[in-house]
Amino acid sequence: QVQLVESGGGLVQAGGSLRLSCVASGIIFDINTMAWYRQAPGKQRELVATITSGRSTNYADSAKGRFTISRDNARNTVYLQMNGLKPEDTAVYYCNLRALGYLDYWGPGTQVTVSS
Repeated sequence: QVQLVESGGGLVQAGGSLRLSCVASGIIFDINTMAWYRQAPGKQRELVATITSGRSTNYADSAKGRFTISRDNARNTVYLQMNGLKPEDTAVYYCNLRALGYLDYWGPGTQVTVSS
């Protein structure tokens, strides 16, 4: 079983930066994909970025050039560095871990609010 806990959310002005962290605990599979999703009020949850255990990354078009996902396997932690934040980035950000083709774990989320 895996538990994920996000931190680092907050309120920032447009153009500002935040660094989100997600710490995984429990049984961590060596081969996995971790990701950040976000969900704004009244909208579908959307993928922001993914990173494999081999550190291969993918980004949503809205995140490219502004966000960077990284991981520290020794600390079982994944990060999302967010620069140049825009009001449309306002959402609850969720950490996700997937492994073995069927395991799918989620954190409780952390709120990011960007004021104009």
